[in-house]
Amino acid sequence: SKREIKMRKLDSTKLRPLKSEQLLHIEDHDFALRPGFGGSPIPVGIDVQVESIDSISEVDMDFTMTLYLRHYWKDERLSFRSNKNKSMTFDGRLIKKIWVPDVFFVHSKRSFIHDTTVENIMLRVYPDGNVLFSLRITVSAMCFMDFSRFPLDTQNCSLELESYAYNEDDLMLYWKHGNKSLSTDEHISLSQFFIEEFSASSGLAFYSSTGWYNRLFINFALRRHIFFFVLQSYFPAMLMVMLSWVSFWIDRRAVPARVSLGITTVLTMSTIMTGVSASMPQVSYIKAVDVYLWISFLFVFLSVIEYAAVNYLTTIEERKQLKKRGKASGMYSMDAVQAMAFDGCFHDTDVDMDLTPFPDPCEENETRASQTNISNADTPRLRRKRSLKGNVGRIILQNNHVIDTYSRIIFPSVYIVFNFFYWGLYM
Repeated sequence: SKREIKMRKLDSTKLRPLKSEQLLHIEDHDFALRPGFGGSPIPVGIDVQVESIDSISEVDMDFTMTLYLRHYWKDERLSFRSNKNKSMTFDGRLIKKIWVPDVFFVHSKRSFIHDTTVENIMLRVYPDGNVLFSLRITVSAMCFMDFSRFPLDTQNCSLELESYAYNEDDLMLYWKHGNKSLSTDEHISLSQFFIEEFSASSGLAFYSSTGWYNRLFINFALRRHIFFFVLQSYFPAMLMVMLSWVSFWIDRRAVPARVSLGITTVLTMSTIMTGVSASMPQVSYIKAVDVYLWISFLFVFLSVIEYAAVNYLTTIEERKQLKKRGKASGMYSMDAVQAMAFDGCFHDTDVDMDLTPFPDPCEENETRASQTNISNADTPRLRRKRSLKGNVGRIILQNNHVIDTYSRIIFPSVYIVFNFFYWGLYM
């Protein structure tokens, strides 16, 4: 009917694509060929706006970036008449019908064009044939990282753009506005890195079978946050090393205490080192954090070896003293500290002990004490407590080997010097 025909004419959504294609003369040209085919190379300007750096992976040695990629070129086949000299804007449906530059990302692992709610593609054509082609892309590309100074390192990564099919004889890639062609969002931030700088550069790439190609570089420098690793690796390692020094202040005859402390610190250092290595790629060179953790592990290990030497020398010394005193009726005369090392009980004066197999002396003392009058036993017990409190310092000082005395000074001093040298070298 006449009414339906009138309604179809008023439906601009159905008439606009047909009119635009007729206006651009798409059907009259072969867009499989580049503009100016057979002549000089067509210049294609590039403009990039970085929206975000989504992630940096040390294990995979790559980064993920979301950006707006814009192409500028002139195709006289798309020129049209316009009284108002206004451009026409289209979505991705027209891209398949015209020629566009075949720019790809070198060393890219994966990439995609965002398509929610529709493909994020924009095409703008001006009356004189100038074209603006823009698309929103997320790309993951390789970044060759050097971890020799990790975690005090600075990584330099780059995203490289190049034409896949057209060499420099057919297509010339260049930055549209020079150094200002690369812009970034002010709110870009990363959890583990400071973004020190963004820069744009260009160069040439040669392939033996196809020739020279123009290549554009998006360069950015990343400096790692150190505070996270201080809390997770360096500070626990420092505490374990200082905890191992407590062994030097414990009585040399307290074997269970000193051995347990040494083994605990060694195992804790091993756990810290394993945790750091698990989150890093298996590189063949030594990292800065490895140097610190291995030196710290060496200090902890040497504290255990130090006690082994002290215990061995103490045993030899006591054997010599016992031989000098001689043996009388199977009894040895010992001072209070030596007796405490054997039976685990405190003695105020020298005692005589039979070193043949015997029941637990502490249990015998408890049995005897229970058989005596409780009121009479209170006085000796109080005397022992007062004597113990007054003589603890003297016992510790008198019964530490000379190696322990030197270790209290040498170990902290050398570790402090190492820390000054380490942080001065890598910071």
